[in-house]
Amino acid sequence: MHQAKVRKFGAAILYVLVFILMLSGCVGAGSSNNTGSSEQIPNKASEPASEQPEVRTIQTVMGPVKLEGTPQRIVVLSNEGTEAVLALGVKPVGAVKSWLGDPWYAHIANQMQDVTVVGDEMQPNLELIASLQPDLILGVKVRQEAVYKQLSAIAPTVFSETLSGEWQKNFQIYADALNKREQGQTILAEFNKRIEDAKAKLGDKTSAKVSVVRFLPGGARIYFKDSFSGVLLSQLGFARPKVQDKAGLAEEITKERIPEMDGDILFYFVWEDDVNTKTGEKSKLEWQKEQLWKNLNVVKNHKAFEVQDAIWNTSGGILAANLMLDELLQHME
Repeated sequence: MHQAKVRKFGAAILYVLVFILMLSGCVGAGSSNNTGSSEQIPNKASEPASEQPEVRTIQTVMGPVKLEGTPQRIVVLSNEGTEAVLALGVKPVGAVKSWLGDPWYAHIANQMQDVTVVGDEMQPNLELIASLQPDLILGVKVRQEAVYKQLSAIAPTVFSETLSGEWQKNFQIYADALNKREQGQTILAEFNKRIEDAKAKLGDKTSAKVSVVRFLPGGARIYFKDSFSGVLLSQLGFARPKVQDKAGLAEEITKERIPEMDGDILFYFVWEDDVNTKTGEKSKLEWQKEQLWKNLNVVKNHKAFEVQDAIWNTSGGILAANLMLDELLQHME
């Protein structure tokens, strides 16, 4: 009697175990097929695919460049490119030195602390760049085409084509490379809104012919419409003196051609190749002693203004463009 009860009890337990196993099998099968469940246990095999960074292809002047996700370690090989990444909220790990400053322009120095100097635009230091282990290099064809292959072997390298008046086009290229396209579009839209507001504020003042001149050691240049300052003046609708109202960057002139500097307003800046000797400043003073300079209508009318070379010419980026607009509006009040 006792043994019969034990057998019945054992059989009952066996039936319960079989039922549990069958039930768990059904639940497992249901879980693998019910992909819409918010409580679904993650499929370990599929996790790596879902976590793979987005692969993007950027079309550049050097051909297509593939980039993964959002770059974190950026090296910049142009002054305008440095301004672009800073405006987009990114601090590069390395950048070429500014043309003026030690080693950065005054208007970006505070944002560039602890950034490694990797040479200059004309001669970037490839070994130093490689040591920074960048995941993106931003450069410009007109400066670094000869070392593009070496740079690309270090990290994905995105080049713009040229400099100066093309800064807005280049800015969007850099924004795309940083995976910040929409932010880049917003920043450019805000800048161009500033331009439209300035045009409305200036009114008929933009009919004034604006001359742009640079003094440098041993000479002087007049600047044309495709220069950094020339493009911004064109955006604002300013007229230019006839000899400066043409395509191109600039032209070096002799003292006999000082009359070509004349205009209703003259903005001039000074390039120093040595801040200690001040040879650019000495050259400016030498030219301004000339009677031809003193005879300029713009000088006689006290409408010749000295402005910053870094802002109006050399830096060439989004930050400088905003500062140039500020300075120009102050002089036009």
